[in-house]
Amino acid sequence: MKANEYIESGTLELYVYGLLTEKENLEIAELARENPEVASEIIAIEKAVSALSSSFSPFHSVTNFEKIKARLEFNHGKVVDIKPTSNRSQYLGWAAAVLLLLGFGYQTLELTKSKQAVSEAGGEKNKIEREYAFLDQQNKQTEKNLSIVRDIKNTNVTLGGQSVSPSSFAKVYWNKETKTTYIDAAGLPNPPKGMVYQVWSLKLSPVLTPTSIGLLDNFEGNSQKIFAVSQTDSAEAFGITLEPAGGSLTPTMEQLYTLGKV
Repeated sequence: MKANEYIESGTLELYVYGLLTEKENLEIAELARENPEVASEIIAIEKAVSALSSSFSPFHSVTNFEKIKARLEFNHGKVVDIKPTSNRSQYLGWAAAVLLLLGFGYQTLELTKSKQAVSEAGGEKNKIEREYAFLDQQNKQTEKNLSIVRDIKNTNVTLGGQSVSPSSFAKVYWNKETKTTYIDAAGLPNPPKGMVYQVWSLKLSPVLTPTSIGLLDNFEGNSQKIFAVSQTDSAEAFGITLEPAGGSLTPTMEQLYTLGKV
């Protein structure tokens, strides 16, 4: 194939776009070294592709432009019957522009996906950290409650259900040395809205003397239903009554849910 045939065929455009085989690339490169016209045409195509990527305008090669110019000058402005040059190079130029746009759009989409993935991963990480902190807190509370139940120094007092709620029950863990007192209220129903359970330390003789040692606040929120109440110096019995929110100065005996003797 002669040099002008290479120029007209569109092969040089394919060479510039990197669409030829390795053997064909070597042939074009060898031809360009031997033929200045081919080398000039390749440089012109490369410049056109560079300009196309920013302006997306179709182009004519420098050689074709010079041929058209020569024919116009030869006929001194008359109408010239110009054979249309091959549109292959123009189509390839447009194709290159479209590929550039698609590539940029794809990269933008992937970048957006990556940012979203990072954001979602960060949100998931925060969620896992919160869940871990909650479970860790629950685990520590469970370990603490187990230590209370297993402490052989604690006196265990079982409180049985009374007439207002025969199925209710509770348990008191009382350390007479440290005076610390815990209530296991898992056997009590959730208190009605506006009401609260109140724990009483009772002295039975010479006269019944109740002393409030605490309220079982946030009853529904305490999943394990073990509550710490005030230290108890001395007690002969314990009772739990249902009282208005905030507690009462004296127990409402009609609302005595559980009672047990030490």
